Amino acid sequence: MTFSGTQGTFDGLGISPRLIEILDKLHFKIPTPIQNKAIPPGIEGKDLIGIAQTGTGKTLAFVLPMIQHLSQKKGKGLILVPTRELAAQVDETVQKVSPVFGIKTALLIGGASMSMQIQNLRRNPRVIIATPGRLSDHLNQRTIMLGDVCVLVLDEADRMLDMGFQPQIEHILQYVPKDRQTLLFSATMPELIAKIAATHMKLPVRVEIARSGTLVEQTSQELFIVKQENKKDLLKKILTQYRGSVLIFSRTKIGAQKRWREVRAMGERVAEIHSDRSLAQRREALEGFKTGKYRVLIATDIAARGIDVTGIELVINYDLPDDAENYVHRIGRTGRAGHKGHAISFATPDQESEVRSIEKLVRVALPVAEHPELPPEKFDSFASAPRRGFGVQGGHRSGGGGGGHKRRSFGARTFGKPRRSSR
Repeated sequence: MTFSGTQGTFDGLGISPRLIEILDKLHFKIPTPIQNKAIPPGIEGKDLIGIAQTGTGKTLAFVLPMIQHLSQKKGKGLILVPTRELAAQVDETVQKVSPVFGIKTALLIGGASMSMQIQNLRRNPRVIIATPGRLSDHLNQRTIMLGDVCVLVLDEADRMLDMGFQPQIEHILQYVPKDRQTLLFSATMPELIAKIAATHMKLPVRVEIARSGTLVEQTSQELFIVKQENKKDLLKKILTQYRGSVLIFSRTKIGAQKRWREVRAMGERVAEIHSDRSLAQRREALEGFKTGKYRVLIATDIAARGIDVTGIELVINYDLPDDAENYVHRIGRTGRAGHKGHAISFATPDQESEVRSIEKLVRVALPVAEHPELPPEKFDSFASAPRRGFGVQGGHRSGGGGGGHKRRSFGARTFGKPRRSSR
């Protein structure tokens, strides 16, 4: 079953007048496509699968129906998310629209005080926002009851499975009533998600704004083929050309720590987010990045979906991700909320297969760029296996070229005259 709507205002989506008033005060006037399509069936109480690329407003698409339902009947709402950072941001959104209804929230995440969380649960919160691991811990310690959950949200469901949370999710679902509304949101739709939906959802409405793996239209892309030993020099040159905020992804936490030291030595204001950082340190880094205290943020894939910062000018994949789908989520950190964004990826000459996997997923050939001050490189198998273009999907910018086009030199476009921030 599918649902389609026409984009207009929030008034025509079935939202209560009181919530409309709150949205007006928050200056939310026009729903995004995923909000426009997902809110009506959500308000009607239907199970729903929402597929949309990152940065499209999915959080409000499930928060509004949940709050409206909880304002009209007894019960709780439960929102499961993959990371602590994303949980905190969802909690922030819920708190913007729920206080007028007397609805309290509880945030259950790892790295925070268990006793404080238990105290918050004793205050009878109506909305629980949790990471699967910490919620499972509370269930094991019998500090929470889920028998009155009437609305369940699985946000970034594919990422939760990528992070190995399937056992915890299955454990949690044993405690949630079968007679409930379930809303599942994700940027991609792998087979395992489809199986979970078939097992735990009732005739879900499917709303899809873009095909699985689609990138945000405002995001352009470039690829550098560069030897590992030249990455540091290339990074330094790129950072001198961009004036806005920059998010750099490293494959490992050890690599992230090393990048942080290197970028700090370049004179940049830089912070780091990875699993070795405490919750307080990660919050400080993210808040500092939002406010401009730090211009550069180094992160592992723990932040690929946990960072919701409008106006990130550039994402750099210093290391390609382990999974091609994580490329979509990394790149989705830029070009959000209608802003233009840019993404640069570094690939070593032996990583052609990883690049091909990414291109197959996003259906765009990544334009190859070369820095005039560094020796040109090719993939090891480039001569015998030329890259074929996948074509440029409608409306998608691929960094100045697509369909196998190879840019040989930046010229004045990028490295001649410094780019201005798109913020």
